[in-house]
Amino acid sequence: MTHPFLDLPPLSAERFAAIEDGVARLLDTRQDVLVTQGEALLPLEGAIRGAAGPGTVALNVITGPYGQTFGDWLRSCGATVHDIAVPFHTAVTAEQVREAFAEHPGIDFVSLVHAEAATGNTNPVAEIGEVVREHGALFYLDAVASVGAEPVLPDAWGVDLCVIGAQKAMGGPAGVSAISVSERAWTRMAANPHAPRRSYLSLLDWKERWTDAGRAVLPHAPAQLEMLALQACLERIESAGLDAVMGRHRGAALATRAGAVALGGGLEPYVYEERDAAPVATTLRVPAGVAASELVARALASDPTLPLVAGGGALAKEMIRVNHYGADATPGAVQGSLATLGRALAEQGLGVDLEAARRAVDKAWTEGR
Repeated sequence: MTHPFLDLPPLSAERFAAIEDGVARLLDTRQDVLVTQGEALLPLEGAIRGAAGPGTVALNVITGPYGQTFGDWLRSCGATVHDIAVPFHTAVTAEQVREAFAEHPGIDFVSLVHAEAATGNTNPVAEIGEVVREHGALFYLDAVASVGAEPVLPDAWGVDLCVIGAQKAMGGPAGVSAISVSERAWTRMAANPHAPRRSYLSLLDWKERWTDAGRAVLPHAPAQLEMLALQACLERIESAGLDAVMGRHRGAALATRAGAVALGGGLEPYVYEERDAAPVATTLRVPAGVAASELVARALASDPTLPLVAGGGALAKEMIRVNHYGADATPGAVQGSLATLGRALAEQGLGVDLEAARRAVDKAWTEGR
């Protein structure tokens, strides 16, 4: 008995390198790109532990739960950390970053999440990158949720460590990720005596044994199925055109915001300003007296395929997330999500207008793309 997922020839070094080249094209970068063999938390943590240590003075931006995690990692490395924390319904500004540099002139490392899918906001990386470059700090960016939904341009923005994952807007697998690394980031890691070595978290090991060795021999057996899925994902994006893929996500986000407002029933966008809202996922605030987790449970009982989830932790009481990314970046997914939420709200005695929501979604989707 044969099986298409099992009876595969070994993944060659040449094909592995070609997949890395596909990621580089997606990011429009000339930096080194490593495809890492695990979910994106692997390169996210590996990059911080490689580049930061005692003596590092870090500015860590918190616009959601991942920013909080990065601050914890930096502190555990021995870095001095200065946090900028903004309300989750908004985004950080370049001016806030500039003010932090003025207050703490020793900052030499900046960590930022591009789009926080968990809270539905996105940060102005291009403008922040200008400020970071002016001060010569190393710039670390989590673009896991944003890539494929909005531009991610590490070279143009001066990002030294840019981590992506394929499982959201790219519509790919969760078990493999990638990072682009600038020359000065490699220099920082090489000079860091605390950087992981002979470790699954070590980016330096990959550089020495793979990139610097000419990408001729893989240092260990790759995650074959995930790598093939990533290659298929990249090929699909190239075939469709990145602009078209981003356009679908932008249209879905605008349609969800407009449809939620037109629906009524007290449902409203969680991120106040459209400019701060991430195209990868839209968060919605539920009306007073309604628990978001219960509303989502009612909606999913009607249709478990909908891309709906309640906010995490304390946000489960007030926030709903519409995950209109990847295959769900469609007007149908948005229409279905809002219609089912509307019926669940109506069951609780709240007035909704399903037809107005439908029209608003159609109009915003058409104009937004």
